[in-house]
Amino acid sequence: MRLTKSTDIALRIAMRLAVADDTEAAPTTREVAAAMGVPYTHAAKVVSRLTHLGVVEARRGRGGGLALTTAGLTGSLGRLVRELEGSGDVVGCEDDPPCPLRAACRLRGALREAQEAFFAHLDPLTVQDLVGRPTGPVLLSLTGRPEG
Repeated sequence: MRLTKSTDIALRIAMRLAVADDTEAAPTTREVAAAMGVPYTHAAKVVSRLTHLGVVEARRGRGGGLALTTAGLTGSLGRLVRELEGSGDVVGCEDDPPCPLRAACRLRGALREAQEAFFAHLDPLTVQDLVGRPTGPVLLSLTGRPEG
């Protein structure tokens, strides 16, 4: 199973926001995009989705920026990935044209079980769990702010 690029970006942004300390200005979407090495337009869409899910708080204007909510920090990683990925099957049995084996196929069920095992493994984890050493210090070093 491979996560979509949007989910990958969302998890990296959440991790970066998880290590932001109170002494630094809240990072902007543009700064987080630069720090994570992703295009601003993709990051903006992902931040919008994370805000809608209650994972990120986005404040506009002077003194604004992004902050991870408590739910974003301590909520289930499995739940978050399910929300971001959707509930679709790993394979496109019902695509156009539909798979001719779909009525008698055992692969679809096996892949669905594997997918659920994947999510179940992530269920007890949180974003907070992901940002301990050595990850946290690396995330902090990725400022995305122009040197100078």
